[in-house]
Amino acid sequence: MEISKRARRFSSRARFVLFIALCVLIAGCTRREPPADVTIINNIEPESLDPAIIVAQADMRVVSGLFEGLTRLEPVNARAVPGLAESWEVSPDGKTYTFHLRTNLVWSTGEPITAADVVYSWLRTLNPATASDYAGQLYYLKNAEDYNTGKIKDASLVGVYALDKFTVRAELNNPTSFFLDICAMPLTYIVPRQTIEKYGDRWLMAKPLPVDGAYELAYWRLNDKIRLTKNPRYWDATNTQSEVIDILPVGSANTALNLYERGQVDIVWDKELVPAELLDVLLRRPDFHTFNYLGTVFLRFNVTHQPFDDERVRRALGMAVDRERIVKKITRSGEPATTSLVPAGTANYDPVPGLAYNPAAAAKLLAEAGYPGGRGFPRFSTLVYGIKLNEDIAVELQQMWRDNLGITMELRPLEWKVYLSTENVMEYDVSLSDWIGDYNDAQTFLGMFTSGDGNNHTGWKNPGYDGLIRAAGEQADLAAREQTFQRAETLLVHDAAPIVPIYNYVGVNYYDPTRIHGIYANVLDDHPLRAIQKTLPPP
Repeated sequence: MEISKRARRFSSRARFVLFIALCVLIAGCTRREPPADVTIINNIEPESLDPAIIVAQADMRVVSGLFEGLTRLEPVNARAVPGLAESWEVSPDGKTYTFHLRTNLVWSTGEPITAADVVYSWLRTLNPATASDYAGQLYYLKNAEDYNTGKIKDASLVGVYALDKFTVRAELNNPTSFFLDICAMPLTYIVPRQTIEKYGDRWLMAKPLPVDGAYELAYWRLNDKIRLTKNPRYWDATNTQSEVIDILPVGSANTALNLYERGQVDIVWDKELVPAELLDVLLRRPDFHTFNYLGTVFLRFNVTHQPFDDERVRRALGMAVDRERIVKKITRSGEPATTSLVPAGTANYDPVPGLAYNPAAAAKLLAEAGYPGGRGFPRFSTLVYGIKLNEDIAVELQQMWRDNLGITMELRPLEWKVYLSTENVMEYDVSLSDWIGDYNDAQTFLGMFTSGDGNNHTGWKNPGYDGLIRAAGEQADLAAREQTFQRAETLLVHDAAPIVPIYNYVGVNYYDPTRIHGIYANVLDDHPLRAIQKTLPPP
């Protein structure tokens, strides 16, 4: 998933947010309303709340409060545990999962949730008309890829079936050790068929909106806040800790800190919302928390644009990047510089090195590509989501490429949604991007650069790479699977270099741990809203 970086597909479905701001959900907004139990700054305004099309972390944080899948992530270690399914069995060959739904499941509006809703939701994500960038995560199902790519039209051939009202069977192409984690991802959340069929692309404007998660959507006021209220019909409502949660979109680090210091917000997610000039001081405070998690910042090249269609050019730019300089001068939170896409610490995987910093070799490669000393190299731009940290990194890259290669790069900072849509339609030269693991496996990083993956956005298509990723998915032996993934990563970050990794994330959030409970450092930076609560100070 992409963090406050990250995501795409600015379709008519995503534009529904513009209508929400005007709809009657805002009726009564001038009246004084009760305060929330917990108020959270969530960085950017979500692009959508449709589980099938979101990819940004900010969107997922909200959506995970509203909807749920067959499994869900527990808050301490972000492991998949029973969600809407209370149990399951796995066949001896590891290719068939039989899920048993809880028999007391109902939508927040009272209608029963059945196995047919699960099948509908998964097939909706795979339907080409949905245009889900994450649909590839369901390709582990039999015939899912062929259905999503239009090779077959009959959805009944896809390997997900309702055996009865409370039983779902998933048939996989190969054993997939992380399939239960996929069942906890938003793309597999169960959504209300009756509402979607009635309202189409505007289904999220339904009043009331049927949800199956811990919270209901009270309202979404654009550029103000999203208010969530406890869903009393949620199967685990007794363990939902807070009655009302407000989620605020604030992109300014100074504004976020000021609201927090004045006691107007309780939690601030994401390092981007820590003022860079105060970073050294703030990180020494007990209410500022750092943690390692599975995330990587990297450069994407648009290989459909010249001269970035030449791998020598891409490799030259990669070898001209001094990553240590970036993490010591700009990020300054202990981020590990990296040449690998897959972070160290990923389960059952040892990342392979990419292109090391070597200005002399970079200059030689650029000359071989026809640009000695940078002469004749066209001016180009680097797309950045326009927050100060990203712009500072881009300025540093600009200087490195000028000093080491003699080429001129311009910054192209854009507001979040414009950044997303621009990267999505590939109207860029270079883009400063990042990715947060959706589960603890190398597949979540390496799989997105296959030719047909909706999150690729580089234009790079390599049948050899695709074959390696497919082969890894078919290997049950973990050592053999690791070696296959390593060959793929070498191709991705060293040989062909459609991307250039820069550093791994160190997470930063701030809240008072004596009053805010239910947040735990985990490798996915996932913190379910249902587990968060605030205790009041003594009178």
